[in-house]
This record gives sequence, structure tokens and C-alpha cells, in this order.
Amino acid sequence: MPAFDLPLPELERHRPDPDEPADFDVFWRDTLEAAGQQEPLVSVRPVESGLRLTKTWDVTFRGFAGDPVRAWFSLPAGAREPLPAVVEYIGYGRGRGFPHERLTWVNAGYAHLLMDNRGQGDQYGDGGATPDPHATVPGGPGPAVRGLLAPHAYHYRRLITDAVRAVTAVRALPGVDAARTAVVGNSQGGGLALAVAGLVPDLAAALITAPLLCGIRRALELTDAGPYGEIATYLSVHRGTEQAAYRTLSYVEGVSFARRAHAPAHFGTGLRDTVCPPSGAYAAFNRYGESRGGGVRKEMHAYPYNGHEGGEGEQVRRQLGWLRTVWEGLGDG
Repeated sequence: MPAFDLPLPELERHRPDPDEPADFDVFWRDTLEAAGQQEPLVSVRPVESGLRLTKTWDVTFRGFAGDPVRAWFSLPAGAREPLPAVVEYIGYGRGRGFPHERLTWVNAGYAHLLMDNRGQGDQYGDGGATPDPHATVPGGPGPAVRGLLAPHAYHYRRLITDAVRAVTAVRALPGVDAARTAVVGNSQGGGLALAVAGLVPDLAAALITAPLLCGIRRALELTDAGPYGEIATYLSVHRGTEQAAYRTLSYVEGVSFARRAHAPAHFGTGLRDTVCPPSGAYAAFNRYGESRGGGVRKEMHAYPYNGHEGGEGEQVRRQLGWLRTVWEGLGDG
């Protein structure tokens, strides 16, 4: 697929007006306050993963509406002091799989929490373990359209709340330095990491690659791939519901979360990405931190010949080096 979005110089200046409802902050304040009324952890059980250099626990924490959400929590074997924590969010349609599948962050010496996606896990990978008890609300079969016509019923209200609660959960686990908590994700995971950066005021860092739910209106005009295509298909059948759908989507727009964030941020995007068009990533990056007065540490890495893979191992290599400098700035040197 050739480059199809704006040329790079225009992407670097791309700052669309926020598609933001007046009660955006109230909506999320009320949602998170309701979710935060219970202690985060339900259970923490050690598991035998077959790995000798990593210890792993099967964690259940309370997410949206107190619903149980599963996660893998891993520490380097023999860790003797509280470690910085990395909370990782995964892609659309994927579940947490097996604990041996994602070892980058624990091998880098960090505590690592991998959050399961509620009501997902059936499209690829090795499955998930977290149902979504609220998934019977009106909408299409895919997560991206469940509850699409009502902000309070929308799937991503629940999933974003889970993502915030995952940070609360990891900070309550043994072996974690709560003051040094970062979030990371690609695609849907990148969109979740960005949302958490805008909702958790004391986050230490956010690493965001090819984020979903950024520049949503423009993405729906550019691509029929992936989750955006599911939304377009739904609207092609339910004609006349566009305004209700766009209103719901405005409450999960990544650019709005980006404006409120102030943790140091590392972004990446492939300029040939037809799943999450790069103009969405740049819109979020260019407005990142502006509600906090600007001056936020941030950097973007663009990969001109890459698509949704967003730089793959090269991007991870850059993330590892960058995150180390963040910890050094917090006194972990």
C-alpha cells in the first residue's frame, strides 16, 4: 500500500480542532469515580509458566463497574527491590494469551502487567479470559460498535476504564515502585495507553504506537480497514445514526486525551498505515500536553515505508532506550 495520508510536512503541522463534547471531563470523572469505589485487586495467584528467569502471577483486578479483569503480572526472577512498572495494553481482537508471549519489558528489568481485553480475544493470538457482561447492549457484533449509539453504553468506555484501573492495580502489587509507572501499547493498545495518559495525572511515561481512536472522523473517511471499517459497515446498515455515533465516539477521541496528558510520551507511526492512519497519531502528538500549558517532553518516530506494524523491532529498540532515560530522570540511574 503506497502512502495515502497527508505528506509528512503536513502531518507534522496537523492540528485539527478537537472533536470534544462540553461534558468530556465530567463524563470521565464520574465514570472513574464510580469504578474507583472498590479496592483494585481481587486475586493474585502464582503460575508455572515454564520460564526460569521470570516469575508470573495470574492477577484479577476490578475494572469498570467492579467487573473482574484478568492480567498477567511478571517480575524478573530474583528481583530484590521495588521496580518501575510497565502496564501493557494489547491490540484489537486479541486476548492476553500465554504469559511467555510478551517478555520484552520484564526482560528489560521492569515489573510488567499485561491487561486482558474484556469481550475480545477471539480474532487472533491465543485467546483471552475476561468476558464483558455488558456486551448485550445494542450494537453490532464487533467490540468497536457495541453500544455505539450511546456514550454510557459504549464498549470503549468500559475498556478505557479497565485500562486506568490496571494502573491502580499494578501499583498495589508487591515489588512495584508506584511512582514509576509507564503505559505502553500498539494499535488499540496505543489508543488505550494514550487515554490513560490523559486520565491518570501522575503517570511517569506513555509509549504509544499506531494508536487507534485518534482522529476518528478523518480515519472513517480514509479507511475501511479494521475497527474503523466495522463502524462504517454498521452505519451503512443503520442509516441516519451517524450523529449519535459521532457523539459517542467524541468521548473516546484520543486527541482529547492527548491534550490533557503531561507524562513524557514516545510516539511512533507507519506512514503507510491503512488501519490507523498516521494523521490520527500526528493529531494526538501535536496536541499532546497542550491543556497543561505545553512544554511536555515528547517525541515522534515516523516510518515512511511501514504500515500498521509501526516500525516493529526498531520501534521497540527506541522505546527501550527512551524509557531508560525517563527512569534516570526520576532518579533511577
